[in-house]
Amino acid sequence: MQPVILPEPETLSREQLEAEVRNLRAQSTSLAQMFEQAPGFIALLTGPEHRFTLTNAAYERAIDHRDVVGSTVAEALPDAAAQGYVDLLDAVFRSGKAHRATGARFDVQAVPGGPVNERYLDFVYQPITDAHGAVSGIFVEGHDVTERSLAEAALRENEARYRTLFESIEVGFCIVEMRFEGTRAIDYRILEANPAFVRQTGADVAGRWVSEFAPDLERHWFDTYGGVALTGEPAHFEHYAEVFGRWFDVRALRTGDPAENNVAIFFSDITERRTVEKRAEAGERELRLITDALPVLISFIGADHVYRFANKAYEDWFFLPPEKVVGRDVRDLLGPDAYAARRPHMDRALAGEAVTFELDWPRRDGEPRVAEIRYLPRRTSDGVVDGFHVFVHDVTARKRTEADLARQVAARTAERDQIWQASSDMLCVANLDGYFVSLNPAWPATLGWTEAEMKARPFLDFVHTDDVASTLAAATGLARGEPQITFENRYRHKDGGDVWLSWNAVPRDGLIYASVRNVTEAKRQAEVLAKTEEALRQSQKMEAVGQLTGGLAHDFNNLLAGISGSLELMQTRMAQGRLTEIDRYMTVAQGAAKRAAALTHRLLAFSRRQTLDPKPTNVNRLVTDMEELVRRTVGPAIHLEVVGLSGIWPALIDPGQLENALLNLCINARDAMPDGGRITIETANKWMDDAGARQHDMPPGQYLSLCVSDTGTGMSADLMTKVFEPFFTTKPIGEGTGLGLSMVYGFARQSGGQVRIYSEVGEGTTVCLYLPRHYGDADDADVARQLAEVERAGQGETVLIVDDEPSVRMLVTEVLEDLGYTAIEAADSASGLKVLQSDVRIDLLVTDVGLPGGMNGRQMADAARERRPDLKVLFITGYAENAVLGNGHLLPGMQVLTKPFVLETLASRIKDLIAVPL
Repeated sequence: MQPVILPEPETLSREQLEAEVRNLRAQSTSLAQMFEQAPGFIALLTGPEHRFTLTNAAYERAIDHRDVVGSTVAEALPDAAAQGYVDLLDAVFRSGKAHRATGARFDVQAVPGGPVNERYLDFVYQPITDAHGAVSGIFVEGHDVTERSLAEAALRENEARYRTLFESIEVGFCIVEMRFEGTRAIDYRILEANPAFVRQTGADVAGRWVSEFAPDLERHWFDTYGGVALTGEPAHFEHYAEVFGRWFDVRALRTGDPAENNVAIFFSDITERRTVEKRAEAGERELRLITDALPVLISFIGADHVYRFANKAYEDWFFLPPEKVVGRDVRDLLGPDAYAARRPHMDRALAGEAVTFELDWPRRDGEPRVAEIRYLPRRTSDGVVDGFHVFVHDVTARKRTEADLARQVAARTAERDQIWQASSDMLCVANLDGYFVSLNPAWPATLGWTEAEMKARPFLDFVHTDDVASTLAAATGLARGEPQITFENRYRHKDGGDVWLSWNAVPRDGLIYASVRNVTEAKRQAEVLAKTEEALRQSQKMEAVGQLTGGLAHDFNNLLAGISGSLELMQTRMAQGRLTEIDRYMTVAQGAAKRAAALTHRLLAFSRRQTLDPKPTNVNRLVTDMEELVRRTVGPAIHLEVVGLSGIWPALIDPGQLENALLNLCINARDAMPDGGRITIETANKWMDDAGARQHDMPPGQYLSLCVSDTGTGMSADLMTKVFEPFFTTKPIGEGTGLGLSMVYGFARQSGGQVRIYSEVGEGTTVCLYLPRHYGDADDADVARQLAEVERAGQGETVLIVDDEPSVRMLVTEVLEDLGYTAIEAADSASGLKVLQSDVRIDLLVTDVGLPGGMNGRQMADAARERRPDLKVLFITGYAENAVLGNGHLLPGMQVLTKPFVLETLASRIKDLIAVPL
């Protein structure tokens, strides 16, 4: 619309002016009539303040008939100003550009605070310009489209609601367009489909023909939908779509113009339901087969007392096939009397109670029959009982069996009662409260108390005082359900004596059932036997002591003869001045002394009472160092093989004693092979589990094994039981003491290990030492030194010697003084402790373990260390004070040296102990 331009005024005559006025009046009247009759609303606004100069009736209706001419828009229509319409007018006035609006909302509120009328308007604000092109006003024209807008909004809302429903329902929906050849449907196109269509078919095919995406679709679908499109008759069916592999429940109806051949289809995927139904049908057929095969009458009766299921057994019980039973009323099938008898049981079942009862039900031929009838209620998912299952069993045979069993039980009970009465064993029943419930006659006969007296008091009243605690423990075990087998205690006899009883008791159903035997005489005989066995052992011990003393006397007499004879000859030759021969006699005497020392070591090892000096030892290295000595000892006729395991564990042992044991085992192996053979020395790491430890009679754990095997004569099982006995030997008299293997056994046991022997006659023998593993590194081997090679003492170094044997003190003092030490002597622990508690310098304490004076050597050393914590101690002993010395576990700065010892060894130990800082 172009701006309205007003013409410039011209100079006119009076007549022209009057004519023009008349013309204008006519035009004004015509224009006013046109304004009033216009279908739309019109208003004329002048000036920048938008003052109303003209409005028509339609405009007045739109603003609820307010008087606005002469007023500005802001004054006359504050509701319009509040909604931004004055701002739009200002923009049009400033810019000179028209503003159009379609369906603009205007909330009309004629009176402030009054009701609001919602209107929708199509309008235009058209600027009016003067001859100079300046905007002088605004022409407002428009239409009230409230009814149209509300209808469109309602339509949009309905469409949105339909679309939401269309897209959210789980039912698949589509509209298809059918294609025909004549009256035969040949294809159809999916015009529109909701999301459920895609979910249920797995195909997003909107706009496509079926022939494109499912060319193998069954003919059924085309014929059915074509019929709906042609006839307008709706269709409802269930069918399997093989192309989709699913079952669908389908409803189809014609929609729109029949000429368009459009069909609306609603469908649901019922594959899962049909699968369940098929399974249920199969299950029902299987259930029917099973129930018909069972020798049990089975049926289901609804809450209305009508049969809903019956199996084939009804032919035997009611002479009717199942199909003649289903659907019939129970009263009709049973008859009035039988129905009345069963009605209370049926009512209980329908109330939710499982019911079982029995009744006589004769067979068709009149034979008696007993039926067990069970009614089991069935509940729906919400817990309501909708009927009950019926199970009828023919229990005639069971009833006969029960009757026979009852007769047998009665007979067995009579037999049991007879055994109960006649048994010499004491039989009883007691409760867990500690009272006898039943006692057989053997109780009064054994204990002298009457049955009534024993039932009247707790059974603990009859138990010997010393056995009450163990009896309570056994009763507690029975209360926990634990049988008590061969439990023994003493009961008081009525005459005051004690009776030993042996119990076999088991708990059952809150009672204790026990069979008890009087073992007093057996106990007495066992005591006599034990005393006899002890006497026999004592006799054997004395015989062994006799053998020991005889052997010792024989060996020591030989040794003493060598020592004393050598000393006498030395004294004679010295008196004669023949000093050149003295060394020969000294060598003989020293050799005899060394053999005597070896004999005492063997005796102590056998008794497991020798004093050991355990050290972490590499057994492989020890065997390697001994290999040459062993080869020379066994001779060239014996082939020696050493197999040392790489990575062998260290062992905490006395290495000198292990060397003696190894040499003894190799000598025994050599003697078993007079014609030559092979000796194998082998080391290995061994894990002993519980089973292996029990088999070897040793604690479970980690051990290293040292085994000596030979290919000699072997020995019988009888000989193997005796080889560790003292003085047992298979060698001729004079060729062995019989202490070799005894010493090995004693050494192994004293070291915390074990020794085992394996042998077969003619196959050879293997002896294995099992020694505990040491968790740490092995010590390096000591290097022996000559007395002359031992370093001299430092300035002022002092050693205290405590020994009750003067000759030992004298020898040790001589050695110390030769080495340059200051020696202090003490004859007992009291005088030794007095010196140690003084301020005299003491660098080393050398002490025997067994001392007079109220303390042993270890106790004296411990007391001295309270004052002298850095005191070093060397224990010298010829006996087994291992317990006193801590079973080989000495404190730092303490060592042990076994008597008799070589003086060079004593000197080296003294010097090493003093030299090493504590």
